Amino acid sequence: MTTTEQLYQHYLQHPVITTDTRKIAPGSLFFALKGAQFDANTFAKQALEAGAAYTVIDNPDYKHNNQCLLVADVLTTLQDLARYHRKQLTIPVIGLTGTNGKTTTKELINSVLSQHFNTLATQGNLNNHIGVPLTILSINASHQMAVIEMGANHIKEIELLCSIAQPTHGLITNVGKAHLEGFGSIEGVKIAKGELYDFLSRDSGVAFINSNSSVLMDMAAARKFATPPVFYGDAIDDLVSGEITENAPLLSLDWTNNSSGESYSVKTQLTGAYNLDNILAAICMGVYFKMPVTKINAGIEGYQPKNNRSQIVQTATNTLICDYYNANPSSMMVAIDNIGKITATRKILILGDMFEMGTEAAAEHKAVIEKALVTEVDERIFIGKEFLRQKVKGERQKIFFYETAEDAMIALKAHPIRNSTILIKGSRGMALERLVELL
Repeated sequence: MTTTEQLYQHYLQHPVITTDTRKIAPGSLFFALKGAQFDANTFAKQALEAGAAYTVIDNPDYKHNNQCLLVADVLTTLQDLARYHRKQLTIPVIGLTGTNGKTTTKELINSVLSQHFNTLATQGNLNNHIGVPLTILSINASHQMAVIEMGANHIKEIELLCSIAQPTHGLITNVGKAHLEGFGSIEGVKIAKGELYDFLSRDSGVAFINSNSSVLMDMAAARKFATPPVFYGDAIDDLVSGEITENAPLLSLDWTNNSSGESYSVKTQLTGAYNLDNILAAICMGVYFKMPVTKINAGIEGYQPKNNRSQIVQTATNTLICDYYNANPSSMMVAIDNIGKITATRKILILGDMFEMGTEAAAEHKAVIEKALVTEVDERIFIGKEFLRQKVKGERQKIFFYETAEDAMIALKAHPIRNSTILIKGSRGMALERLVELL
């Protein structure tokens, strides 16, 4: 059996890790992970033929030669190798989790810090038990900081990811209703996300906390931090505070460094009042790490949202707020609230079903409909079986229900929407991007 220490010596010579034979880089290490539908041990020989220096396997039947390194379990070995590598590093590692806004906040923090430091951040949404170790193993001697996103849909997952990434600094964006099938309840979400605070409090790490969130403040107060937390929000005793000055639909804000008393203005390419907290978190990181204000603002101004998260798309006839990468009750409510506040002539909601709601599905979809009905918009369109089950009549409020995206597309072709600001939001499985070409 190959030990972690032995494997680390191979890694130092071949620091590129791959888990996909279609993306083999010459001289890389191939980890033969098992999936629900496949066993990558069967691809060990193919990986070597494609140029891998070594393959890491856990089935002796596929040990074709000495380039096949046999271990007890490939996934555990990948995680152990990442832990071993992390222990060799002395740079700040920022761990990030939360119900909503993880990826946007991670990208904002990276955009700010990379103006001044050579940073490495989680690519895309590689934020799970495989993605986090792969990200840690991507850190090399040139990097001065790392920003690691951590996702979870069960209790103890953040604890595992913290044991791998060992963050020196950390941030929980918020706690809300998501993945309730896995967490069981909102209390389960608090326990799971709080595992990041648990690690930081035990390991003398620095927690960055949104002082506007009573939930996060209560969670922090329940723990004893050896190093005092750093706060951001709208209070003058926070390190950084700020407020929105324009939402039309792109955000502008004023922010203050309360340690110096100096205030600044910044324009963003983000929409959604709910993104104020995410922006302030990134600014707070920049101030904490003593970055020049010009670089902090450049990082905020330069961040262009993508991947259909709070992304503005201008079509020939409409302004679209594309926010259909994912959805849960918490993110849905703030998105609806935001479009109600946006300055626009005509506003429309197009909302798709939320997934992984478990026994709370009916109540949560009904609550979203009720929120939409009291929000000042001109038209409301609901798509999906869960919304259809909660169908209400609303001729005066211009409310429409469709079982599928295809049904909605037929209606949009028959009755085109023009000259409107439109929020499109739903869970990824609804594939609401198909509507964009009709808008």
